[in-house]
Amino acid sequence: MSEDKHLTDITFDQLGLCQELLKGIHESGFSYCTPIQAETLPIALADKDIAGQAQTGTGKTAAFLLATFNHLLKHAGDDTSTGNNPRALIIAPTRELAIQIHKDACQLGQYCDFRTAVAYGGTGYEEQRQTIADGVDILIGTPGRLIDYFKQKVYNLRHIQVMVVDEADRMFDLGFISDIRYLFRRMPSPEKRLNLLFSATLNFKVTELAYEHMNQPQMIKIEADKVTADKVKQTVYYTANSEKIPVLINLIKSHDASRSIIFANTKRMVEKIWASLEGNDIKAAILSGDVPQKKRQSLLKRFQEGELPILVATDVAARGLHISGVSHVFNFDLPQDPEDYVHRIGRTARAGASGDAISFACEDSAYSLPDIEEYIGHKIEQQSVTTELLNEIRPAVKIARSPRNRPANSRQGKPTNKSRRRQQRH
Repeated sequence: MSEDKHLTDITFDQLGLCQELLKGIHESGFSYCTPIQAETLPIALADKDIAGQAQTGTGKTAAFLLATFNHLLKHAGDDTSTGNNPRALIIAPTRELAIQIHKDACQLGQYCDFRTAVAYGGTGYEEQRQTIADGVDILIGTPGRLIDYFKQKVYNLRHIQVMVVDEADRMFDLGFISDIRYLFRRMPSPEKRLNLLFSATLNFKVTELAYEHMNQPQMIKIEADKVTADKVKQTVYYTANSEKIPVLINLIKSHDASRSIIFANTKRMVEKIWASLEGNDIKAAILSGDVPQKKRQSLLKRFQEGELPILVATDVAARGLHISGVSHVFNFDLPQDPEDYVHRIGRTARAGASGDAISFACEDSAYSLPDIEEYIGHKIEQQSVTTELLNEIRPAVKIARSPRNRPANSRQGKPTNKSRRRQQRH
């Protein structure tokens, strides 16, 4: 068996995968399957539908990509069809996740003669549209952009052979389920395609979706009784609201927090944390929903390459980020939803590595802790707020706000009808 405890003793060579795929797998440095791969791949390779649950960061993406590639290699497409007919559709809830899936697909499928494209909002509208219009076999994307191009007849769904939904529970959280069903209804019937649904949690709503739009899927749950990864060391500090910033900064300085993500519940709090870090000579960047897509990708690349030691993020970054070597996750604010806690701390201790998840239970968010502990099935170790952690820190830098970020009712905000008429006269 492999020495890595997060792997099984089943190798990819044992599964009967096509040689083109095995070549890509070996070149990517993989030999042994993770538990979710070992459980799901033999079933999917036998052309049976799967609804799979596993902890985040345990190889779900590779599992459904390998199943998709192998199915398309073994089942020829319809040569008589006309128009742009993708053979596989992979739907993801966030831009970051769609981009990551596409990157992994290009790596694992580098020796397969498939055209792969990705569609997501925020940037590259015409470029993505043209790439898909030129012809694509495997289309990966977020629901909104996929439906936009579909309605423009850039592609059709009449010849889909494989349908994949990733992070299905997040689709419900973000309100995408009606969009997902819209796409499902325009594909061939479930028994005429391979259907793969993966999620960190398989709750009732997700299970209902699976049975409604899949062909008798087999439910595969990996370590369902243990929600969080074993190698994440979880601790909690009970702090006053006023103590959180000093404790955070002193923890960062006392720990080797070489690559950390700090989560807060609001964009305003993210900005406040960033300003305090900058004021104390700790280099950081903000990752929130309104950061333009190109800038987000640039920040993530710099973070991955070690140029940026810290990201301060809202839950937009809690899923879909496959970043190796994240040493610490700080929950500056405890999330209201226990599932979000699991997804946040899953950014560290990925692929068998270890990591620290440090949370603050303050006056405003401590009420969330019992629900989180009940959900993960154990108490989180409590740490004391020592005098060293309350050492004096320097003031935060001032946050420069551009005119577009000023409140609409400010004088520099949206012009009134009177001011418009004055501008027109001049």
